[in-house]
Amino acid sequence: MRPRRRFEPVRPVVPQARINDGIRVPRVRLIDEKGEQVGIKPTAEALEYAFSKNLDLVEVAEQADPPVCKVMDYGKYRYAEEQKAKLARKHQTQIHIKEIKLRPKIGVHDFETKKGHVVRFLNQRAKVKVTIMFRGRETTHPERGRDLLLRLADDVKEIGQIESQPLLDGRNMVMVLGPTKAAGEKKTEEAPEGEAAPDEAVTEAAAAPDEAPANEKVTEASEPEAAEEEAVTEAAPVAAKAKTEAKAAPKPKATSEGS
Repeated sequence: MRPRRRFEPVRPVVPQARINDGIRVPRVRLIDEKGEQVGIKPTAEALEYAFSKNLDLVEVAEQADPPVCKVMDYGKYRYAEEQKAKLARKHQTQIHIKEIKLRPKIGVHDFETKKGHVVRFLNQRAKVKVTIMFRGRETTHPERGRDLLLRLADDVKEIGQIESQPLLDGRNMVMVLGPTKAAGEKKTEEAPEGEAAPDEAVTEAAAAPDEAPANEKVTEASEPEAAEEEAVTEAAPVAAKAKTEAKAAPKPKATSEGS
């Protein structure tokens, strides 16, 4: 079986400045490590000057006549250039373009689904290219496609705006939507102050009935206890008096049957 070929990705060639022995011109305009111009020197002499400083001779302007070379540490120079390029890429804004395709006779549910995709793309801060595809005799009624595109743009006008009006290109009609400032922002709806009061009133009203019966039950339960205590207090002297009288009464004498 024939083995598969492996294709290695081609890496972009990064242009690098010519340094030291890579400089082939006979003369150069020399700039020392402090940035001061030394003058036009032969390349060999400029190399000796750079090596005596334990630095590199770097060609910074090859288009000049003669080319401009500077004495510097090439490693630090490359690092500084990479940091500048990285910072420039960080502040660079990338524009993404998404595409949605529709038909002039699209159904209601399919239209809502496509509109949801457009809303999602606009909230991602991406541009949306909306294309209406005509087939057969549908090209004789381009106004239907235009009305459909304008309807879509009106539905998403809060987060999207028309950057390119609907244009007929062959059998397709194209419109481009771009995000507005409100795209991608989360909406936080706060309840009005007037609506908060009824909720608090309902909460207080729900808590009050629970507390009131409890207090009434405690009061009702305490009243019988008080009545019982009064009855016990009144009955105690009567019982003591009866007991004293029973002790004081004389005991009857026993008589025999014969007498």
